Amino acid sequence: MAPLETFAQPKELVKNPDYIDQRRRTLKKLKSDMIDKPIVEVVNGFNNLSYCFTLQSCYGHFVYNSQKDPYNVYPLPVTDNITTVEYRIAYIAFCIEYGEPGKNLIKDLNEVTTIDSENIQFCSASWFWNRQVNSYALQVEPERFKDKDTIVLDYKEAVHIEKVRNEFFRGLQKLLEEHSR
Repeated sequence: MAPLETFAQPKELVKNPDYIDQRRRTLKKLKSDMIDKPIVEVVNGFNNLSYCFTLQSCYGHFVYNSQKDPYNVYPLPVTDNITTVEYRIAYIAFCIEYGEPGKNLIKDLNEVTTIDSENIQFCSASWFWNRQVNSYALQVEPERFKDKDTIVLDYKEAVHIEKVRNEFFRGLQKLLEEHSR
């Protein structure tokens, strides 16, 4: 998982004459086993849209006490034995093609933040943009940590963030269905 530590407000979509070639090269390298299993369908679905492709993604992982797997995809247990949880942020980064469909997608991606505006951000990450113009990310993270890729939360807040993450990916699935029509 790469960091989004250079969070920035979303930039304006610009013309990119290399979009089609960049999309083809990026998708040629992407294999489903590179994607966290719970979000394979969502990531692949966005990659089926002609006016965007994904750059990176992460389901969001919780590491705690005896659960040391940094790629853990299992739900947090209901317990009184966990005080703090390391959270590795959930996000999906896109490259979006200049044009009306791309502009509509940006508007709709920004709407996903309304699921929980205190814990979901739509942004441009400078290091993505520097490598790929018209790149944007949606991330699930408490606002106060929006520029970090790994944080430590108390258990109660981690449980809340897990719920937000799950709703976030359901919201992306719904958005994808609307854009696939």
